[in-house]
Amino acid sequence: VISGDSLVLRGPPGAQGQPPKERVLYLADITAPKTGSSTREDEPWAYEAREFLRSHAVGKPITFTVAHTVSSSDDDVQRDIGSAEIGGFDLATQLLKAGWAKLKDIKREPTEADIKNRELETEAKAAGKGIWNPHGPKARSVEYMMPTDSQAFITEWKGKSIDAIVEQVKDGSTLRVRLLLPDGDHQFVNITLTGVRSPRVASRPEETSEPLGEEAKYFTESRLLQRPVTVELVSLPTSTATPFQVSASAPAPTATIFIGNVLHPVGNIAEHLVSAGLARIVDWHAGMLAAGGKMERLRQAERSAKEKRLGLFANIAAPPIKANGAVAANGGPRHFDAVVIRVWSGDQISVAEKDGSKERRIQLSSVRAPKLSDPKQTHYANEAREFLRKRLIGKNVKVQVDFVRPKEGEFDERECATVRYGNQQSNVAEQLIEKGLASVVRHRRDDEDRSPDYDKLMAAEQTAVTETRGIHSGKEFPSSKQPLNISESSNRATPFVNGFKRQGRIPAIVDYVAAGSRFKILIPKDNQVLTLVLGGIRAPRTARNPSEKSEPYGAEASEFAVRRYMQRDCEFEIYDVDRTGGFIGALYFNKTENAAITLVHEGLATVHSYSADSLPWSRQLYEAEEEAKKAKRKIWSDYDEEAEKAAAEEPQETDGGPLKTEYQDVIISDVRVHNGLNFSIQILNTEGIASLDKLMREFSLHHKTVAPAPPSAPKSGDLVSAKFSDGQWYRARVRRASPIKKEAEVTFIDYGNQDTVGFSSIRPLDPRFRSLPGQAHDARLSFIKLVGPESEYHAEAVDRFRQLCEGRKLISNTDSKEGSLLHLRLMDADEHKELLSSVNVDLLREGLATIDRKGCKYLHSYPAVLKKMQEATQAAKKDRLGIFEFGDVEEDE
Repeated sequence: VISGDSLVLRGPPGAQGQPPKERVLYLADITAPKTGSSTREDEPWAYEAREFLRSHAVGKPITFTVAHTVSSSDDDVQRDIGSAEIGGFDLATQLLKAGWAKLKDIKREPTEADIKNRELETEAKAAGKGIWNPHGPKARSVEYMMPTDSQAFITEWKGKSIDAIVEQVKDGSTLRVRLLLPDGDHQFVNITLTGVRSPRVASRPEETSEPLGEEAKYFTESRLLQRPVTVELVSLPTSTATPFQVSASAPAPTATIFIGNVLHPVGNIAEHLVSAGLARIVDWHAGMLAAGGKMERLRQAERSAKEKRLGLFANIAAPPIKANGAVAANGGPRHFDAVVIRVWSGDQISVAEKDGSKERRIQLSSVRAPKLSDPKQTHYANEAREFLRKRLIGKNVKVQVDFVRPKEGEFDERECATVRYGNQQSNVAEQLIEKGLASVVRHRRDDEDRSPDYDKLMAAEQTAVTETRGIHSGKEFPSSKQPLNISESSNRATPFVNGFKRQGRIPAIVDYVAAGSRFKILIPKDNQVLTLVLGGIRAPRTARNPSEKSEPYGAEASEFAVRRYMQRDCEFEIYDVDRTGGFIGALYFNKTENAAITLVHEGLATVHSYSADSLPWSRQLYEAEEEAKKAKRKIWSDYDEEAEKAAAEEPQETDGGPLKTEYQDVIISDVRVHNGLNFSIQILNTEGIASLDKLMREFSLHHKTVAPAPPSAPKSGDLVSAKFSDGQWYRARVRRASPIKKEAEVTFIDYGNQDTVGFSSIRPLDPRFRSLPGQAHDARLSFIKLVGPESEYHAEAVDRFRQLCEGRKLISNTDSKEGSLLHLRLMDADEHKELLSSVNVDLLREGLATIDRKGCKYLHSYPAVLKKMQEATQAAKKDRLGIFEFGDVEEDE
């Protein structure tokens, strides 16, 4: 209905469903107020008059008589003047009766019908009906142009139901509607239907419509044109800019169209269009249609149209045959239960099948995580990876392989899958995207290789965009700093040892498993990484490159540690540091599981008695090893208990000359060079060291809580508490005191180092801290002496000794005792394989020491050791190393 006296008519569709032509019928002998446009306003009562006729006529069969035809050269639309009936009622008569039209001046002789119409007009006028209402029409504002501030309009009306009338159908999925706002005003807007797109229709004579465009337009027109509908505005047309996109264009203040739902009392026209094959689904609208299952109904309608080969889907190619059964394209199962053993990035994980040992690396279907290589995305890339780690690592999951992405360029073939976990079988990809930590891949329209939950993923992304979460927040974070590697060298690692000891168990994450007993540990709080070597055990060595060969069960031990510990939350304790900067300690999981004990129990490591005996949990280690031996697990598969007992009972040859061999784990606590090389050691495999750790904790607490006694002058030989230069209090013995200078020279009895301390930093030693003997023992190297201070190699010799010995655990053997001074052979705990190898021999071999024939009267009691020392000296002379650079030097010199 154009106005209260003008209608657009259409006959039935053609034999092939072609849209029929339109014709315009002007009702004869009457005139009604004309509706307005963007250039002119409505005449008074025009909208009401049109609405009266629209409600009686639109969509109904009509019978009409043409009085004469109006010629028109503007278009090929036929225009007629005549009369019309609907349901047996004459339309002109009904308009006059209701007061929505006037009779024209008739120049012919009035007929009976003319007289009757004049009477109806008179009655309506007398009753004040329609246009004859003396109060005039209700004031309203009619805006024919789109809202000036489109964003504000969407913000106000988004998600609300608005009554409307469809005024024009531009194509099957694009409408122009009149919104009937609650305050009585009218707002014209253009709307594209949410979730679908129909073929375009030509808007100019020189243009050509897309195939089925006219049919789609007719489909919508015949059902919605000038019908009352409910409109739900959803969004502006600008699609969400890709996160981190450099030049994402912002929507213009005045949009030319809105995205929305148009609902008729009998259904959603979008679903009917798709079901008829006259529209395709717009994937990126899925997020807007999440509520109420609207997108699923569209998908169902599309499947139905494809199966029936209707409209746009008439010539669609048959979908490729996929491995929808039990087996995926690469031969593995398509649906399987698994355990997540590694998170590579925010969209890639590795899983191990529960029913087998196979490890599979998979990509989350239709998910794109931020790139770690892009500085702008690094923060969110780490957040996404951590999100997956916390939720999935070590958890049981259900994996459904959706498709296999073929190899492309440098990218290998990759299984793409949906991963569900927990009692609710939640899709982790959906959660990741909803947090704003990943985006959804925009697939091509004909690309069926996508997640089966694609619409849910799009809905999750829409939620993240709406809530401005994560990558959609627009926030920029500085590029994440690489963690500091404190195991880079022994010199870097050593200063951290005492601090770690004081802290006890430290929370961390296993970042990488290098071997069965060697781990890379991340301390998030401090942004540090370190290498942790499990103390008390030895796991078989794993090959580090193709040219190497793993020791038996080395690969199995490494794989076990990877699957059980990789990327898990953990706690660790530190006892020592090795010469390469690796920290020696213990690793705990779930508060109670000790990784070293577990590896030994599984037969994937053996107990290293030299380091194990000093551990508080050494008994559990030995018990675990005994159990593994009895069960003949892995390393112990060929273990013969009877043969071992027989070997242990064989008599051992002894020599009464030298001291009995007794290997002990030691650590050098102080080095002194003012009168030859002397040092202090702590013997680790004793109860004293364990007691010392406890004592020092109580000692530190004591000095924090007990009020200090007034300073007094200590005497030589007194046991005291003295504050060292690091600000901590330690047990010490006074060597000499100076009341004049008010300071004393002290030796710290548990570490062997010496210092000069002011009286104000000395306190009497509380009796409860006196019972434990001092844990430092004075020592020197047996058989040798370093080159003297007069040699140009003296400084190098001292530095080399420090490099070989300081800050790491060593194995010592006492070759002689000179009062309380121990003569020691020192061996590296990690390389103690040949009995005669030692630090002593190494220093001789490098030309930095000589055999001490005067100071070591016991030389000939150890002929094998002496021979080894002499061979080392000859090798240094031959290679002209150290003091032998310019020729021979007498050993006693």
